[in-house]
Amino acid sequence: MGAENRSGTSFRAIFIGVLFVIAVCFIVCYAELVIRYIQIGFLQFPPVVIGMFFFLVLGNGVVGRLSRRLKFSHQELMTIYCMMLVASMISSRGLMEKLIPALVGVNYFANETNSWAETFFPHIKEWLVPFDPGKGELQKVSVGFYEKMEEWQSIPWDKWAVPLLAWGGLVLIIFFGFMCMASLLRRQWVDNEKLTFPFAQLPLEFVKGTERAGLFRNRLMWVGFAIPAVIFTLNGLHRIIPSVPHLSLSISLNQYFTERPFNSIGYTRIFFSFAAIGFFYLLPIQLLFSLWFFFILTRVQSVIATMFGMRIQSMPLYPTQAFIGHQMAGAYVILVGYLFYVSLPHVKQVLKHVFRREKLDDSNELMPNNMAFWGLILSFIFTVVWCYVAGITLWFAAFEILIYMFFVAIVMARSTAEGGLLMTETSFRPMDMYSMVMPKASLGGSTLTVLSFFDAVFTRDQRGLILTGFLDSLKIVDGVHMKRRSLLLILTVAILVAMFSAGAIHLWLPYNRGALNMYSYVYWGNPLLGFRSNAAAVERAGGQTADWSMLAFFIVGSGMTVFLVIMRTMFWWWPLHPLGYALSASWTMIVFWFPVLVAWTIKQPLMRYGGVKNYQKYRPFFLGMIFGEFGIAVLWTIVSWAADVPAPSFPWP
Repeated sequence: MGAENRSGTSFRAIFIGVLFVIAVCFIVCYAELVIRYIQIGFLQFPPVVIGMFFFLVLGNGVVGRLSRRLKFSHQELMTIYCMMLVASMISSRGLMEKLIPALVGVNYFANETNSWAETFFPHIKEWLVPFDPGKGELQKVSVGFYEKMEEWQSIPWDKWAVPLLAWGGLVLIIFFGFMCMASLLRRQWVDNEKLTFPFAQLPLEFVKGTERAGLFRNRLMWVGFAIPAVIFTLNGLHRIIPSVPHLSLSISLNQYFTERPFNSIGYTRIFFSFAAIGFFYLLPIQLLFSLWFFFILTRVQSVIATMFGMRIQSMPLYPTQAFIGHQMAGAYVILVGYLFYVSLPHVKQVLKHVFRREKLDDSNELMPNNMAFWGLILSFIFTVVWCYVAGITLWFAAFEILIYMFFVAIVMARSTAEGGLLMTETSFRPMDMYSMVMPKASLGGSTLTVLSFFDAVFTRDQRGLILTGFLDSLKIVDGVHMKRRSLLLILTVAILVAMFSAGAIHLWLPYNRGALNMYSYVYWGNPLLGFRSNAAAVERAGGQTADWSMLAFFIVGSGMTVFLVIMRTMFWWWPLHPLGYALSASWTMIVFWFPVLVAWTIKQPLMRYGGVKNYQKYRPFFLGMIFGEFGIAVLWTIVSWAADVPAPSFPWP
C-alpha cells in the first residue's frame, strides 16, 4: 500500500500516549520491583501493555457511543499502543532495571572478602558511576540506595546526573541503531518473507473487537478470559485470606530426577501460563514442535554426557550447561549467515540505492534508506568509540558490539517476528565466544571491568530488547493504514519520556524503600554477575587459559544448524526449524517449554482432524486466555498498590 493511501496520527493521541507512557512506567516499576510477584513489563508482548490496551479499547467503545468526535480512531489507538510498548521495555528489563543498579551495586557490595575495591575501582572512570572510585566501598550514594535514606535526606540527583547522561547517550546511540536496523529489515521480513509478526496481530484484533461480530462479542473469548481471571483472583485472595483455595501454577521437575545421571538435566520447571498457551496456539505446528523437541533434547544431551563421564560445567552467567550454550553460539552465527544469504537480493537493492542512487521507493519506510544505512554504521562506530573511551580495548569493543547488534539482536528479533517467543533470552555473551580461543585474562583489567558494567546493562539479559518493539510497531501501523514514517516522532517521544520517567522512578523507589527490600535479581543479582565472573581474571588468579573444548561444541552447533537449514530449504515437510535449535538452551524455553508443549498437543490433532475451520473456531477462546491473564495482572498491580496488599505470583519469571 502506497503512502498516499495512508494517514498519520494526531497530536492528541501522542499527548494521551505520553500520559499512558508515564502510567506504564509507574505500574511496571511498582509491580516488578516492589510487589515482585508480577513481572509485568519485560516480555516482548508485555502484560501491562496488553492489559491496559484491553481496557482502553473497551473504554473507547463506550466513549464512541456517547460522542463519535471524542472516540479514538484505529490509528490513534495504535499510536498509544506503540508508545506503551516502548515504555514497558525501557522501564523494565530492556533498560532501567539493568542500568541504574549496575552503576551502584559494585560499590555497595565491595568488601574486604571480595577485594572488589582494589580489583575493579582503579579501572573505573569517574563519569561512569555515581560514586567516587577513589574513595573505596560503601559510599553514601550507594548506602542510601540499598538501605533507604533517612527522612531528613534527599535523593543525591547531582551524583547521578553525569553517569546517567553518559550512559543515556550510549543508550540513545544504540536505540537509534536498532531503529535504523528495523527500517532496513522491514521490507525483507514483511514484504519479501512475509513473516507473521504474531505480537502485531493481537493488538489489531483489539481495535476491531467492539465492532459487530468482533472479538469482544464472541462468547468463547469471554469463557477463555474468565478461566485465568478467576484462578488468579483466587490466588490473590489466598495471599490475603489463607482459607481461600490456591492453585499452584509452577512445579519443579528436578525433585523427581535425583538419581545419576538424570539429576544432571539442569534447572527444569513447569510454569503453567494460560496466556502463554493461548498465544502459542497461534503459532505454526512445525515451529511449536521444534521448540519443545529441541528443549527436551538439551536435557537428553546432559544425561548422555553424564553417562559417558563428561565433566558438566555451567555456562558462565546462564542456567545451562557450557557445552550446550556454546552449541547455541555456533547456531546463531550460521542462522544469521543464512538470513543474510536469503536477504541478498534486498541487500543488493539497498546498497545500489545508497551508493549508485538507483531508484528504490523508500518514501513510506520508517526512514530513508540512506539515513538508515549510514545511521546504522555510525551507531556502531560511536558505540565502539564510547566503549573505548570508557576503557575497553578498541578491537574487543568492536567485536562485542558486532556480536551484540548484528548476531544476538537479529536472532532475538527473528525469534519474535517469526517464532512468536514471548521472551528474548540468549545463552551466551560475546565474552564466551572469545574465551573459546583466548584466555579471558588477556583482555586486561580495564576491559574486563567496563565489560562487567556493559554486560549487565546490554549483553547478558536480552529481555525487553527494544528492536523487537520497533519491528512490531512497523507491522502494526500497516494493519491500520498508517504512515510508517509517523512512527519516527511517536517512538522518539515515547523513548525520551520513558527514559526520564522510568529513570526518576528507579531512583525514587530504592532511595525511599531500600533496594535490599525490593526485587533481588534486579539489585543484587544481575548487577554483580559480571564482577563475580571477571574478578579472578582481573586479579590474574584465573582465566589464564582458553577453553578449546568449547570450540568443538561451537563447531557442532554450527554444523547442526547448517544441516537443519539445508533440510528445511530442500524439503517442505521437514519438521525441525533451526530457530528452535538456536533457542533451545535459553531461559525463554526454560520458562515456556511446557506451554509450548500444551499448545502443540492441542493444536496438532485439532488441525489434523478439523482443519483451519476448527482452528479459527476456537481461536477466540485462546485469545481470551491471553487477555484474561494479562488484564488481571494489571488489575492486581493497581489493587496491591492502592490497598497495600500482597498480589498473586504470575508464571512468567
